[in-house]
Amino acid sequence: MKVINMFAAVALLVFAAAAAAAPSAQEQAQRQMQQPFNNAPVWGEVRSGEAQSTTMRGIETGVLIQPGGQTWRELRNGPIVLYGGILLCVVLAAIVVYYARRGTLRLKEPETGRKLVRFDMVDRVTHWVAAVSFCLLGITGLTLLFGKHLLLPLLGYEAFSWLAAIGKNIHNFTGPIFLLSIVVMFAVYVKDNFWQAADAEWIAHAGGLVRGEHVPSHRFNFGEKVWFWLGVSGLGLVVSLSGFVLDFPNFEQGRFVMQAANVVHVVGAVLFLAMSFGHIYMGTVGVAGAYEAMRDGTVDESWAKEHHELWVREARAAGAGAQGAPQDAKPRAV
Repeated sequence: MKVINMFAAVALLVFAAAAAAAPSAQEQAQRQMQQPFNNAPVWGEVRSGEAQSTTMRGIETGVLIQPGGQTWRELRNGPIVLYGGILLCVVLAAIVVYYARRGTLRLKEPETGRKLVRFDMVDRVTHWVAAVSFCLLGITGLTLLFGKHLLLPLLGYEAFSWLAAIGKNIHNFTGPIFLLSIVVMFAVYVKDNFWQAADAEWIAHAGGLVRGEHVPSHRFNFGEKVWFWLGVSGLGLVVSLSGFVLDFPNFEQGRFVMQAANVVHVVGAVLFLAMSFGHIYMGTVGVAGAYEAMRDGTVDESWAKEHHELWVREARAAGAGAQGAPQDAKPRAV
């Protein structure tokens, strides 16, 4: 008797489910008659982002369309490209205006002819590996981000497709080199980039960039320290790690993770580039002798006194030694 009751209950449940599904099936059949080939309900489920049945096994293989992809595309091609482009143009314009008003900052005193070692071979090799890889990443990254809007109309689809493909491969393979270089750079330069009392005076006078007054500083002034910590160490690490997520998609990170990493990567890279424009300007045409210091490793004594007077004082107080901080690295004559 219990068995009969159980089967009766199951049959009742099946009948109730069929009765509930009947209107939906009838509505779908009626819709197909009124609007042939209307698969709106099917595509509604597809676009929901929910996983469905599939013979393939893997992360997100059951999701045919991920709505977040459209959000990512609109964000990347909209606000990021627009405001990122505006930021880069504003920074470049500010540098051009500043250079037009001040020109190259030259020494106020004549050179003495006595050279001091400012950067040794390890310092320079580390810097130039990071600099060259950064420039390659910057050029190829800008091509991929803005090329569709600026280069494609000029080059056409075929030429731009080749340029973008080559740029993407250069970008992907240069990224790990850049990460390694900034790790080494951090180890080499960190000891001379901590806060010192003289940095407060540098901030108060804006480094002498506005009025041209002399502001004593140690081996690196506060502006260079900001570039080291916020630019190289901070944004450099953010851009590198997010780039690794994009470079190696075979660790089962989902599409959302890849999209988030791309947004972080692009925003961080644009900010990094904007900061780098100031650093590159000051290290080339902005300050006479700055490029030669990193190229040859030496600076004239007058240059050292005018730009890093406290660094020279420390060397004289501590005696001869190697370049850098007073306890283990000081400028020496060559």
